[in-house]
Amino acid sequence: MANQRLGRYVSISAVGGEVVQAFIPPPLPPNPPVRLDGMHVLLEQANQSLGRLDGLAEVIPNIYLFLYSYVRKEAVLSSQIEGTQSSLTDLLLYENEAAPGVPEDDVAEVSNYVQALEYGLAALPRLPLSLRLIRELHAALLADGRGADKTPGEFRTSQNWIGGTRPGNAAYVPPPASYVIEHLGHLETFIHDNAQDLPVLIKAGLVHVQFETIHPFLDGNGRLGRLLITFLLCASGALRKPMLYLSLYFKTHRDEYYRLLNEVRRTGDWESWIRFFLTGIRETADKSVATARRLLEVSNNDRRRIEQLGRAAGSALQVFQYAQERPVFRVEEVARVSGLSIPTVTKSIQELAQLNIVTELTGRKRDRVFAYQAYLAILSEDTAPLARTSSAPV
Repeated sequence: MANQRLGRYVSISAVGGEVVQAFIPPPLPPNPPVRLDGMHVLLEQANQSLGRLDGLAEVIPNIYLFLYSYVRKEAVLSSQIEGTQSSLTDLLLYENEAAPGVPEDDVAEVSNYVQALEYGLAALPRLPLSLRLIRELHAALLADGRGADKTPGEFRTSQNWIGGTRPGNAAYVPPPASYVIEHLGHLETFIHDNAQDLPVLIKAGLVHVQFETIHPFLDGNGRLGRLLITFLLCASGALRKPMLYLSLYFKTHRDEYYRLLNEVRRTGDWESWIRFFLTGIRETADKSVATARRLLEVSNNDRRRIEQLGRAAGSALQVFQYAQERPVFRVEEVARVSGLSIPTVTKSIQELAQLNIVTELTGRKRDRVFAYQAYLAILSEDTAPLARTSSAPV
């Protein structure tokens, strides 16, 4: 029975007539089913942590002040796994039309991730989590910059591989292109099959691995596979707002992440992967709750200081409100959104600078960009780029 969990290999002719073995995974769910005995406590802990995170939407006055930056932090981390060197500050500078500290291709790739994530979240109320939506997300993810020549929005029609310089020395060779649509169809059916009565967190863990194993696009599979976790949790109602992102956990434990994905393919060991995945859900959700509370504490303390400004407090608080949502900003954008005049915004920023709440980033006298530094520092924790390596990501 255990062997029914295992996939099979087919021989393909690669570059130069080299014959290599491509992996064909069995459809989900695993057979025999994932053994949850011994994992019930961990599953309950993960659910409780996710519930606490989801509950922030009820207790935080304006959850969107956090979501704008959370989404961008996830974009940075997920793209770093793929090899980009951009930081959260780089992305926010780029969005403000200021020069980032890394090559523009890197930060443009991260910006595309933000667009794909926001597109998907807006589409979920009108579209099921389907192959159509996955293709549309991919089109947004590779809209321009690196990868724009890798058929954005189209499932691959040629062979790809992971690691190495060719399929013959690759770490992993996914199914041939002729198998992709069939196996994606099985995956879509599994996503919408409620007869299995699987806990949503288990289903999300299974879907992520299967998508990465099929590797249906020429580029962007890793980023899109990580996005699917959040979309599945939101589509199922496990999360009301997109607050959970596992890229930091996968980045921190990337060697173990890759090893466990390969063990599922090699030995059918879904249980070790699910333990790792549930631990990531629990730790990430707990850390996100703690981060949100720290951000709320910092902003509340700074708000009280601003309220001591007297007559200047009103406009300064409006600027401060904008800085919480977008911690890197320009005078002109704050004026446009708030309705305050540019001189009033400029004066308020000066007041906030004197309180050491905002700082100027560019050192220029014109086209200056400001940051809510304490807020940005908390958000930027653990986002240092990975050292470049020769091994390709999953």
